[in-house]
Amino acid sequence: MSHPRLSLVLDAPDALPPEGRIALFRPRAETDLSDLPRDRVQAVQGFKPDHDALAARGLSVSPAPEGSYAAAVVFVPRAKAEARALLAEACRHVTAGGVIWVDGGKTDGIDSLYKDLRKLVPVSAATAKAHGKIFSFLADPEALTQWEATPITPAEGFTTLPGVFSAEEVDEGSALLAACLPAHLPARMADLGAGWGWLSAQVLAREGVESLDLVEAEHSALECSKMNISDPRATHIWADATAFMPENRYSGIVMNPPFHTSREATPGLGQAFIRAAAKMLSLSGTLWLVFNRHLPYDEVLQASFHEVEDIVPPSGVSTRFRIVRGHRPVAGGQKSATSSAPRRVVARKRR
Repeated sequence: MSHPRLSLVLDAPDALPPEGRIALFRPRAETDLSDLPRDRVQAVQGFKPDHDALAARGLSVSPAPEGSYAAAVVFVPRAKAEARALLAEACRHVTAGGVIWVDGGKTDGIDSLYKDLRKLVPVSAATAKAHGKIFSFLADPEALTQWEATPITPAEGFTTLPGVFSAEEVDEGSALLAACLPAHLPARMADLGAGWGWLSAQVLAREGVESLDLVEAEHSALECSKMNISDPRATHIWADATAFMPENRYSGIVMNPPFHTSREATPGLGQAFIRAAAKMLSLSGTLWLVFNRHLPYDEVLQASFHEVEDIVPPSGVSTRFRIVRGHRPVAGGQKSATSSAPRRVVARKRR
């Protein structure tokens, strides 16, 4: 099935140049690209699950633009600042005068983006279909410089970029989890979904840590973590945490797992993180995690660990978040939740 909007505009003879590479910025795993010349396109996708899925379809994929392109299609992400930065990046990498198509849904803010872009460059009429719009403009390396991604300082000593999770400040859940970590941690640690590295830095500040793997699926976030953490004990790994498996199991894991793949909550994502963490830990290992209270993680926690306990932060019980410690993972994760001992609530004192 053709893409509902691309198929309409690409029928025009001048929709794309007859030669040269075409960059596809941020297509998702499920994006239908059948209307595009496969041998000429390169997908620019830094989210590892989508990157790998597109590569499995036989497409050329890179986490960042490589050289120049004759044209581009930008699939608009939800974050406004990230969408603007992508358009500015497309302008820098598409040959001046080359066409840039912009496609997005109403829920992704395509209407406001179209309105804002028209104030800066000449833009084609928009074609509306399937609760979204597609339109085009011609690349000009100087036209969207004000939209280029600029570094953000969410905390002293840390740098992020637009589109990265919690780019402007330390996430409240991560801060609560850090406050609950013991003063001494196991030697071999991992941070799953490490983001731009703030929680990892708190782990490295604890005694006993000899190594820490920062596992992050979003390439831009991982690049930020490399800028933020230069500790030789840290290894930065671009990987989908739900599918990653280290050569040697960890003795401890921390994580603030995502629970969104779209605007709607996806509890299965966090549950997959928990199962993956249990598989990555040694049989005497420990998981520390934080998550929103409304998420249904109890059953998978009880099935994956012999010991599960809630931790009360030094500031008191949070109305939004739960901090949980899972100890001694179950081999194979087969333990029935009904056979588990009741969860304990443990108060941790500020150290």
